[in-house]
Amino acid sequence: MNYYIGVDLGTSSMKLILLDEEGQIRKTVSKTYPSAFPRPGWSEQNPEDWRGALMEGIPELLEDLESGQVAGIGCGGQMHGLVILDEKDQVIRPAILWNDGRTTKQTEALNDGIGRKKLEEWTANVAFAGFTAPKLLWLKEEEPEHYGRIAKIMLPKDYINYILTGVHACDYSDASGTLLLDVKEKRWSSQMLEACGVRESQLPRLWESFQCIGTVQSEIARVLGLPQGVKVAAGAGDNAAAAIGTGIIGDGGCNISLGTSGTVFVSSKAFPANPNPAIHTFAHADGGYHLLGCMLSAASCNRWFMEDILRTEDYASEQLAIAEKRLGKNPVYFLPYLMGERSPIEDMNARGTFIGMRMDTTRADLVQAVLEGVAFAIRDNLEAVKRTGIVLESSRICGGGAKSVLWRRILANVLNIPLQCLQSEQGPALGGAMLAMAACDGGVSLEEICRKCVRTGETILPEPWLAEAYEDRYQRFQKIYPACRNLFTELA
Repeated sequence: MNYYIGVDLGTSSMKLILLDEEGQIRKTVSKTYPSAFPRPGWSEQNPEDWRGALMEGIPELLEDLESGQVAGIGCGGQMHGLVILDEKDQVIRPAILWNDGRTTKQTEALNDGIGRKKLEEWTANVAFAGFTAPKLLWLKEEEPEHYGRIAKIMLPKDYINYILTGVHACDYSDASGTLLLDVKEKRWSSQMLEACGVRESQLPRLWESFQCIGTVQSEIARVLGLPQGVKVAAGAGDNAAAAIGTGIIGDGGCNISLGTSGTVFVSSKAFPANPNPAIHTFAHADGGYHLLGCMLSAASCNRWFMEDILRTEDYASEQLAIAEKRLGKNPVYFLPYLMGERSPIEDMNARGTFIGMRMDTTRADLVQAVLEGVAFAIRDNLEAVKRTGIVLESSRICGGGAKSVLWRRILANVLNIPLQCLQSEQGPALGGAMLAMAACDGGVSLEEICRKCVRTGETILPEPWLAEAYEDRYQRFQKIYPACRNLFTELA
């Protein structure tokens, strides 16, 4: 029996899973590490903490296993982070993470100086503060002594792969989020490298996510208790790895994640024509492409309202108070822009807003409005994807918010498509293990691996009467943000 290790390098912890060749998860391990916030809006981590989590986590994962059976390792990880190494491959400074907000000036310089149209032409995307290229420009301006020492520029999960193999490698899906990749042609963009003052020799070699970049180094294998010759897959960015873990590959596959943030991930074999730059166009881990809509506050809106405003953690009781007759008829609306918004409106000044309250508005109405507001914002992203010509007939759904029966029902009817749940969710870690499986056996397709490893559960079907009621409410919801946009700017 062969086994495959999947690694999810998350923002707060590293999750490792052990997957057998039959697609069964045998064990999971989690290791936490700290983040640092040197200034308001800054977010950093020490890559050596990731190394520690890896070196502790894998031996723990293999405690009850004949380690000689491990065949491969694959990693999915937090995107956009900037890891810089010197000529001796030593980390120069802490990694600047995806959720770091220090690069507003550099982001504006890229979008306004180079121009959004040229950026889209060169990279298929425009600049966002979280992307890697603005971080490099910030480093060049604010820490020139560090910038001048850079020998290699890496992404977080690529540093894990470097620890294992000694190889500087990056896959296309993760590279898509740097704003340094020509996504359509799958090569580093010479125009963007010149604009950022980066030499191609400073960047890692590019691979497909399912390709083997090398094997675990002998000394590292000995310390981890692994056999010699364990293959390491290139891996993927967290969203693409999670999509593999939910079986979203090929044309028109869709996964909606109702987590702290919310994502709409749609796969495509061909490079999609995308008219909305706030919807990201990235390479996918299956060798094709994907569109990604990312909203900054999803299940976190519900957590905020439950715990910070209502001062309760009894989510179920609050939702039970929502009357059946109020579904599709709630007069209260909620804009879920508590942290501004990324996709599809691209407005960091936008804010959360309740509208439509009256003297007879109840606590349950407000709880319902929050659930519906997030669902409407996800619908906004889905509509933006549809405008590319992609036809979506159904979607899979995952994330903590998807555990709510009521929220799943609301979402299925707001979107008016069937939503398929998963029996278990292991996120990017499962996707990483599946990519490792593909890297170890080039004769097995990702389609076959998905059939073996991804197990689906209940499907929630839209109800015609409720879908019609929510269609009317969605049309009204769409009018609220445009009416408030200028006010949000003034308030900012």
